[in-house]
Amino acid sequence: MQYLHSVGLLRGSFRPEAAICALRALSRHRSNLVEAAAVHVQHMQKALTQMNLQIHHVLSDITGKSGLAIVDAILGGKRDPEQLARLADGRIHAERKTVIKSLVGNYRSEHLFTLRQSLEAYRHYQKMLVDCDREIEQRMSQLPNQPNGGQPLQGNKRSKRRKNQFHFDMGKELYRVLGTDLTAVPGLSALTVHTLVTEIGTDLRRFPNVAAFTSWLTLCPGSKKSGGKVLSSKTRKSNSRLAAALRLAAQTLHKSQSYLGAYYRRMRARLGAPQAITAAAHKLARMVYHLISTRTAYDESVFAQEEQKQAIRHQHRLHKQALALGFQLVPLTPPEVVH
Repeated sequence: MQYLHSVGLLRGSFRPEAAICALRALSRHRSNLVEAAAVHVQHMQKALTQMNLQIHHVLSDITGKSGLAIVDAILGGKRDPEQLARLADGRIHAERKTVIKSLVGNYRSEHLFTLRQSLEAYRHYQKMLVDCDREIEQRMSQLPNQPNGGQPLQGNKRSKRRKNQFHFDMGKELYRVLGTDLTAVPGLSALTVHTLVTEIGTDLRRFPNVAAFTSWLTLCPGSKKSGGKVLSSKTRKSNSRLAAALRLAAQTLHKSQSYLGAYYRRMRARLGAPQAITAAAHKLARMVYHLISTRTAYDESVFAQEEQKQAIRHQHRLHKQALALGFQLVPLTPPEVVH
């Protein structure tokens, strides 16, 4: 068998600079650590189920403060359901009777052994995540500053760290290397923006325009044509991690009270959930390209002005259609209030 070695047979691929490639490798390794830790959480839940303990169904997160305290006490030899229930934080939504009932089970030694090893493995991966975040922070600090990126974020209050988030202020580093706060855009978290940096870097000039950027992300309609006839306009399939992150961000807009949230709900009512997610992800990609290219801040009021202009254009269009049909549109006057 012969192998053809020709540059012309290789498709062009996007490869960022060495510093971004190193961050990308660390970011993907971090994702693997999060997935591995989640697997051991499932092992813990299975061991509890086999002992007929339902505490992981009562608590929203078995790896939270209350859940870990109860599991540690179980592995320490405590078996009294009432004593174990006192370890739960008073802010949990479940009633104390329900917590006590969920801690009545059969504490078999083989399942306790499985629970112990699963807990140790979970904590080991959590320690590895801390070490990985330290390395990512060091690599991020080596990236150059962008214009306006050195200024402090206005009104950005650091909230309590959530599970699987970075162990340092990633938002501050992202603002420094991008020159704009993308986390101000509804739906975009620090983890999503970090995925963007690790996949394409901090400079989008290699994409000539926003259309090329969204096409590379496969978030715009395709164009399969034959003989001038459009055969298909579906979006192309892709394994892009950034496209997947933007789609996931689009799903979080379902309950958002912002312009993007209203846009997603409008598209979902018209096109259905899958196409609405793609449309919202496409709009997020266009916003990201504009904010990074211009180094400007996200401004929600711009969309309100654009909606007002669109409403005026819609009214003019209706007036033209009515005149073409021989009708005239008359605005409704609000009814008078009778005292």
